[in-house]
Amino acid sequence: MKWLFIGDSITDSGRNQDPEGLGYGYVRMIKEEIIKEFHVEIINKGVSGNRIKDLESRWKRDVLAVEPDLISISIGINDVWRQLDHSEMEQVLPSEFEEIYERLLNKVNDSIVQIVLMEPTIIEENIYSKGNQLLMPYVEIVRKLGTKFGAIVVPTHETFLQALGEKKDTLTTDGVHMTSEGNRLMADTWQKSCKDNLLR
Repeated sequence: MKWLFIGDSITDSGRNQDPEGLGYGYVRMIKEEIIKEFHVEIINKGVSGNRIKDLESRWKRDVLAVEPDLISISIGINDVWRQLDHSEMEQVLPSEFEEIYERLLNKVNDSIVQIVLMEPTIIEENIYSKGNQLLMPYVEIVRKLGTKFGAIVVPTHETFLQALGEKKDTLTTDGVHMTSEGNRLMADTWQKSCKDNLLR
């Protein structure tokens, strides 16, 4: 079996500097745990800075050509973050985000038996930050597409907001990129959401 993880820098997590190509984030943590129960090849196709448009430009090469049995997608943070730190750029607003995301999912091969959609996490470790407010429509789109395509939806945004409310650990290095605690929370949330479905 092949499981493919695709997304932005949070998924990438230094995979090109890792001899195994897994990176040093949540994807590696999932591999280290999941290998105990599944004989599976884990493939990391995260690319730093990616927005949904960037996924579309490499979808055929990095997803369809690989023919994975499972695809896990984590995207949306940069679609919002660029609105805050590079307002001069052409922005991907929610309507376009949904349109492109749905188009990508419609192209997924029938041979991919499971789709996993991860909610975008957080922008700043403040529940009420502008970034987190702007993220909400994108989170809702991920949930909506999950229902439409029969995908597993991993509630990473919801889980991170809950963790912020409890003020236990520092989850990010800069409001977006994960500390080891943030990666651990992503990996645990993914496994909790997926495990029962994958064991069926």
